[in-house]
Amino acid sequence: MSDAVRETDLDGLERIHQGKVRDVYAVGEDRLLLVATDRISAFDRVLGSAIPGKGAVLTQVSNCWFDRLAEVVPNHLVSWRAADMPGAAAAAARSLAGRAVLCRKANVVPVECIVRGYLAGSVQKKYERDGAIQGVALPPGIPLGGKLPEPIFTPTTKAAQGHDEPLTFAELVEQIGPSLAERIRAVSLAVFEAASAHCAERGLILCDTKLEMGHLPDGTLVLIDELLTPDSSRFFKAAEHEPGRQPVPWDKQLVRDYLQTLPREALEAPEAPTLPEEIVSETAARYREVYRLVAGRELDQAVAEATA
Repeated sequence: MSDAVRETDLDGLERIHQGKVRDVYAVGEDRLLLVATDRISAFDRVLGSAIPGKGAVLTQVSNCWFDRLAEVVPNHLVSWRAADMPGAAAAAARSLAGRAVLCRKANVVPVECIVRGYLAGSVQKKYERDGAIQGVALPPGIPLGGKLPEPIFTPTTKAAQGHDEPLTFAELVEQIGPSLAERIRAVSLAVFEAASAHCAERGLILCDTKLEMGHLPDGTLVLIDELLTPDSSRFFKAAEHEPGRQPVPWDKQLVRDYLQTLPREALEAPEAPTLPEEIVSETAARYREVYRLVAGRELDQAVAEATA
């Protein structure tokens, strides 16, 4: 899996959306082929470098979690095997080497559902300043990388362009109503609790994660897009994690950390920054390692099954 897939143009399928990482194709009236490319984004930009095999990791990690957490909340997945997909979708999925799944269409809830179990990332300064994160009060003295008393739900807007904006729970209720706000908070926390327990068994710490949800035509609330991947989550290895010290990232933070060493003008230049080869290769290796730990097997085995 040495070649990176940056762009897709699939025979016999209409591409209806292109996001920072995912390309979405229509399959009939109520199905989608969701393709995770190897593009990588950070700070609201798609970078000039791709991470070989990254799309397969995102897809197969998500598949693993969708299966494991299906009893907690249903999801949009129809099939991850090319052999179970119709015509053009099957051919495309085989050619994409584990990067594509067939999904049900859903009406997206316009909120990023973020759950945090540890103190890390951009909210650290807010906590140190306010003693709270998005209206959730926390006790003093939590160190960088320290565990919170209990996981907290810190949603944001889901911006089509630009930055997502943090929401307090009261603001979320105002935006989508109390019933749906309560429901997505409960689902998000239940998913985080179940996933954290599995990660702990595998030597991983789930620091935080971003979930997306939608409604099927019959009104069922389901998880959509990706789930608990190194793109949408922060992972630490339990054996090397020490609260109070800068955590070692097993996720996209490795890329963010590199970009933050660049001068501001490089980050804001019209042409997106590229990554050194050592950052590309190390990111690819860490993503694959997260899959191995979560799934208990190698990525190539999952790809072989998906494309058989």
